[in-house]
Amino acid sequence: MMERWKGRVALVTGASVGIGAAVARALVQHGMKVVGCARNVDKIEKLAAECQSAGYSGTLIPYKCDLCNEEEILSMFSAIKTLHQGVDVCINNAGLAHNEPLLSGRTDGWRNMIDVNILALAICTREAYQSMKERHVDDGHIININSMGGHRMVPSTDEHFYCATKYAVTAMTEGLRQELREAKTHIRATSISPGIVETEFAFRHHNSDPERAAAVYESIKCLKAEDIASAITYVLSAPAHVQIGDVQMRPVEQES
Repeated sequence: MMERWKGRVALVTGASVGIGAAVARALVQHGMKVVGCARNVDKIEKLAAECQSAGYSGTLIPYKCDLCNEEEILSMFSAIKTLHQGVDVCINNAGLAHNEPLLSGRTDGWRNMIDVNILALAICTREAYQSMKERHVDDGHIININSMGGHRMVPSTDEHFYCATKYAVTAMTEGLRQELREAKTHIRATSISPGIVETEFAFRHHNSDPERAAAVYESIKCLKAEDIASAITYVLSAPAHVQIGDVQMRPVEQES
């Protein structure tokens, strides 16, 4: 069922590493034109070259964009419209966590999590929907990379604010589904909520304590970024009348 997406355009935010890079690669393998955005596109350019060398039927187009800046997001969507007509699939993958507890955290750390995890996701969602609407695309898909932290509070003070932003993603995805229904469109909305995934995430989160970050991934057999990419291709492959609202996935050995 991925055949119907061949030649169509997907936007993947945070595509330089981890889940975003794995998703971009998988969609290019399936023949999609993938616009992969990040603040630094060096790694996306390298991935694009790898995809081309591998003979994948799609293409990966790197795009430099700071998702904390709405003007840059709007410029990106304008460029996609000019060069590729518009977005058919939007993968809101970009996200981050800072070690900023509720009782002692820095406001700028909280604000950065809100800007990336909530506002950028909302802006990209709005612009992707408007792109679909103006081209009469009625089978598009908006997929939010959420977290198990968006469904239960992790008993760790340095993740409480991050979890709050992911609870917002859970609410926004359901709100989006309801608004799409009210608009009488068949565009679908999905939240993918992984547990522990072995990426650079923990090393960025605990950037002052790399041993603690490594311990996160050594304690159990973690999910891989490719597992999340497989979940996304599964969701995209579902028959047009099937709405997969929320996919929760975690390592078998993860406790909560």
